[in-house]
Amino acid sequence: MSSPEITSLSWGHMTVKGCPSSYKDCKVWPGGSRAWDWRETGTNHHPGVQPADLEEVLKTGVELLVIGRGMSEALQVPSATVDFVKQKGVDVRILQTEKAVAEYNKLVEQGSKVGGVFHSTC
Repeated sequence: MSSPEITSLSWGHMTVKGCPSSYKDCKVWPGGSRAWDWRETGTNHHPGVQPADLEEVLKTGVELLVIGRGMSEALQVPSATVDFVKQKGVDVRILQTEKAVAEYNKLVEQGSKVGGVFHSTC
């Protein structure tokens, strides 16, 4: 099963191929996507992305995870979160969201087993 392409990105709005609704922030993995609701894990710009935000995507067996930090890179990614991902044997790339989406889509096109979490505002 392949990862879905992110078909559009603008401030506060993302669309994913095969998904009838749009997202503000989203999680994507081989065969699926859903809204990334920060309230589920208590995530905030600081301290940033929590391991709990990534578990759902990591459980799908991705080999690479792309994290989009926002248009202005306001979303932090603590070193403990990066360590958590690497301990699962998954490579991680952390980028400004426009660059992260481009990287993710490139990896999808190459057939990589890739997942991601993307913040589409600040």
